[in-house]
Amino acid sequence: MEIARPDEDTPPANVLAQSRGGPTVLRILLGTQLRRLRTAKGISREDAGYEIRASHAKISRLELGQVSFKERDVADLLSLYGVEDPEERSTLLSLARQANNPGWWHKYSDVLPSWFEVYVGLEEAASIIRTYELQFVPGLLQAEEYARAVIMLGHGNAPVDEIDRRVHLRMTRQERLTGPNAPRLWAVVDEAALRRPLGGTHAMRAQLEHLIEMATLPNVTLQIVPFARGGHAAAGGPFSILRFTGADLPDVVYLEQLTSSVYFDKPEETDHYMAVMDRLCLEAAPASETPRYLRRILDDLG
Repeated sequence: MEIARPDEDTPPANVLAQSRGGPTVLRILLGTQLRRLRTAKGISREDAGYEIRASHAKISRLELGQVSFKERDVADLLSLYGVEDPEERSTLLSLARQANNPGWWHKYSDVLPSWFEVYVGLEEAASIIRTYELQFVPGLLQAEEYARAVIMLGHGNAPVDEIDRRVHLRMTRQERLTGPNAPRLWAVVDEAALRRPLGGTHAMRAQLEHLIEMATLPNVTLQIVPFARGGHAAAGGPFSILRFTGADLPDVVYLEQLTSSVYFDKPEETDHYMAVMDRLCLEAAPASETPRYLRRILDDLG
């Protein structure tokens, strides 16, 4: 994953004040600062790597927030970059220590692929989550029985306890929506996802009722793209956009594939997806009509 960086002239930010959401974002924030300091001094990745007995590739991964930090390495890099101010050094070294603390999702590492672990960390830190789904109800809005049916599609041969852990992970992710500092979730769902029977009639009924309840939350906006709309802007498939508090992190677009994921963060890419999402919201039925649509689908279940 490549995370876009602010302009090199951007002054140091109070990264500890801006950080929230676990080690993924903390690593990215620290990497941003280290890259800014290195380039301001005109030091190459090769020379920085030599200073900490590492390759230029490791410096690149550190600056992208893709790997954990050794506090000694950060201290050596700060000295190389001419950072002598005790307060600035203390802030960045403290950030390095915090960035190495495992997130709550670390205990699910046995069922959480590395490519999705990055997303969970970003989701935990996001202040706004916008998502479009064509085939399934968005994971953050799935009822437990429905979530189990979705997970079984890709892991039908897994042991029961593994399925239970995957379901529990998904339910735990949802706790942010009703917890302190909850993000704003704006979901656009194609009607096809709401009419596709997963887990049987009972599971679908529970799922639709759950959506009606979730749509009443002040931080949740749910819109439906009815069949009658025909084709629409997101012809390419589902995607999510994550936005963060603070200027040091760009918007991130997330596209999930069968066994991997793709992240976009450059403005020329994320701006396109944002424009598509905005058009989807205009093409979808207004959020005020969502409860009526959901009840109609409930009635059609019989």
